[in-house]
Amino acid sequence: MQDVAILQLPGASRLGGQLLVELLEGANALLPEPAFRPHWCAVGPAQEQAFDPQRDWAHVWVLAPWRLLASSDALASLPAQLQRVAQRGALLGAVEGGVLWLAAAGLLNGRRACAIDWLTGHLQQQHPDAVWSQSLYEIDLPPRPVLSCARPLALPDLLLAWLAREHGDALARQLGGRLGLSSLRGRDERVLGEAQGHALMPPKLAEALTLMQANLAEPLPTDDIARLVGLSRRQLERLFKQHLDALPSRYYLELRLNRSRELLQRTGQSILQVGLACGFSSGPHFSNAYKATFGCTPREERAREAAGWREHRQQELGGAVGHRDVRAA
Repeated sequence: MQDVAILQLPGASRLGGQLLVELLEGANALLPEPAFRPHWCAVGPAQEQAFDPQRDWAHVWVLAPWRLLASSDALASLPAQLQRVAQRGALLGAVEGGVLWLAAAGLLNGRRACAIDWLTGHLQQQHPDAVWSQSLYEIDLPPRPVLSCARPLALPDLLLAWLAREHGDALARQLGGRLGLSSLRGRDERVLGEAQGHALMPPKLAEALTLMQANLAEPLPTDDIARLVGLSRRQLERLFKQHLDALPSRYYLELRLNRSRELLQRTGQSILQVGLACGFSSGPHFSNAYKATFGCTPREERAREAAGWREHRQQELGGAVGHRDVRAA
């Protein structure tokens, strides 16, 4: 039996961990003998079922949100722990922001790993020795396996591709069938974020959306977008109204505001930097547009995110202490 550590850090999608366990247990049911024994492990101050880096782990999976790491993070010891398990030859897996922790531990030098589009530039600057990919998933094998995907819903494709390498295509196909997957996506399918589903749209509309997403910092006028995709302004507006129920200018603004919200919640960039990165010419312009859409200012959004994080940590610590007290009694 291979022991598999699942480190689900605060703020990580629960879907990723649930999919990982379901896939491993499904593989156990199909193999001649069960091969995987998943363990949910706590990291940081909590001591119940604490992650022990000295244990002989076969896999260590890190599930984390896309949030830039702070030097004062309560999980500051995690990179050193990951270095220890890497030295012992464990397979390293990362879902979403789990790659940030592998990079912080120096475990991605010369390795391929998945990044989300809006954070790729920052990661290339901070960790230039890693090869940052926007593929659906990455499997980097020698000298030890490093598996990663940028979104939880890519985890079945990632793990089934790895299981096919380890246990044969027949097992992967059978397990995929049990999960209701008629076909598996290849790693070369890019993660397009908001662009997912473009294949279902008219080609000219898909081109227009791709142009918008590629030019969030310096928004293109509607007339320029129409010209670049080979339509008149009126034709472009008709496509947007028919398929997206919005004018191009309004949809473009919503794209920029949604990106700004993601940056405010998940990076340490200043509010002005976020506004400029999303095409707003001034702080007041950004603040007014943000409040009109989300009902709060960017400053209030960031304060709410910080308060939610503190509350989550307090609940987690309180629950861990309470559980220890019950066991002590």
